[in-house]
Amino acid sequence: MFKKTSRKDPELFQNVSEGLRRLYRTKLFPLEDTYRFHDFHSPALEDADFDNKPMVLLVGQYSTGKTTFIRHLMEQDFPGMRIGPEPTTDSFIAVMHGDQEGQIPGNALVVDPKKPFRKLNAFGNAFLNRFMCAQMPNPVLESISIIDTPGILSGEKQRISRGYDFAAVLEWFAERVDRIILLFDAHKLDISDEFSEVIRALKNHEDKMRVVLNKADQISTQQLMRVYGALMWSLGKIIGTPEVVRVYIGSFWAQPLLVPDNRKLFEAEEQDLFLDIQSLPRNAALRKLNDLIKRARLAKVHAYIISSLKKEMPSVFGKDSKKKELIANLGEIYLKIEKEHQISPGDFPKLAKMQELLNGQDFSKFATLKPKLLEAVEDMLANDIARLMTMVRQEEAAMPSQSVKGGAFEGTMTGPFGHGYGEGASEGIDELEWVVGRDKPTYDEIFYTLSPINGKVSGAAAKKEMLKSKLPNTVLGKIWKLADVDKDGLLDDEEFALANHLIKVKLEGHELPPSLPEHLVPPSKRGTVMEA
Repeated sequence: MFKKTSRKDPELFQNVSEGLRRLYRTKLFPLEDTYRFHDFHSPALEDADFDNKPMVLLVGQYSTGKTTFIRHLMEQDFPGMRIGPEPTTDSFIAVMHGDQEGQIPGNALVVDPKKPFRKLNAFGNAFLNRFMCAQMPNPVLESISIIDTPGILSGEKQRISRGYDFAAVLEWFAERVDRIILLFDAHKLDISDEFSEVIRALKNHEDKMRVVLNKADQISTQQLMRVYGALMWSLGKIIGTPEVVRVYIGSFWAQPLLVPDNRKLFEAEEQDLFLDIQSLPRNAALRKLNDLIKRARLAKVHAYIISSLKKEMPSVFGKDSKKKELIANLGEIYLKIEKEHQISPGDFPKLAKMQELLNGQDFSKFATLKPKLLEAVEDMLANDIARLMTMVRQEEAAMPSQSVKGGAFEGTMTGPFGHGYGEGASEGIDELEWVVGRDKPTYDEIFYTLSPINGKVSGAAAKKEMLKSKLPNTVLGKIWKLADVDKDGLLDDEEFALANHLIKVKLEGHELPPSLPEHLVPPSKRGTVMEA
């Protein structure tokens, strides 16, 4: 167990991970330990929880493509991998980096102090026999670890046959991972009771949650619109919040698209999802900091609840009847604590779950309120966390290029198959001819109606023509800045053609470049722009 140490002020930390570890040990753990937080909510954190790589948890019903998704990301099979239309993955598989390819069974995995899984021991042999680690050398796994989960089934019999609390295991992982990806199959969009229960169990982690509507290439555009609408409606009912979860639509495997109509949409969605996953190493310290704050707020509330129950207990007679009465009136105790300590209702644990857990506890062994322990946590939240936030920003600035590399992430980075290559402002990037020249005769006709003087039109004349695009002034102002290559406040015929080309790019739904790409510079200006 961790030692309870006295407060040191100010605390100095070498890095964010070390700072979080020390704050937890010295300030938060003593409060958790005193009020039996670990019996009610979550096991104690260990060193590996602060040092481990970002983890991605994949959750979904059977045959939604979870294992195939992992294989697609890594572009490599992993030990223990099984793919098929039936429920093939019957285990939790932690896919992690290792110098040698191999498997580590669950019982051996939970005694390894270097892995963040030791507390999973509490779920017993029925779970540990269904848990393993697949280790392999792969560039993607150098930055992240991926957790594959058993396909979620429907039917009470199948749920009972697991032999362990599936939703509780997923909730344990959800607390510790950086991203939770829920996978749905576009052509069999049914959400079973067990899946609904799982999504509700993950409700406190919506900030980590992303949804993937997979196998979307197997249906037509019209069907896809209906499926997407049905998915959003179903998720809204289950999650029960007005905020919409981000949904990525696509076909996440390396096979030809069955219905290629939505290829551009799938490419854009895949790129967005990849960027989200690639950002995880950069944001890992911030996620751990955020999770520790959430944990500290819950630990504070828990301390108030336990000490209030202890205070109400009689010293000698009538303990059992008083215990039943207090559990039944727990909602009123919540309200009392909320008003007395100005705590948000959202910080309290679920009432029904707390009542169920309290039934098996001996209230006479609960601790009374210890203000010093609470003050230490308050000090951590008010002062230490603020200093760590500054360190997070400094660490991010020192490692700006830290992102996931290798596997499928490399395929769309550069070359003609990079996202957006040859489209919008990138059109004509690898052509010898100036791409604007194709439509220049049309633009020239307009140019000469504007009465150019010495081969140039004024800003006022160009503005009148450009406003016909109905684009906002902010956009037209940026186009003017890009098109006026020689910065003389006038446009010659090439610059005018360029301005119209950029207007066309924007009207077609593409973004404008922050600066004028080399291939768009008018031929007569190329030497002067290079020199500048």
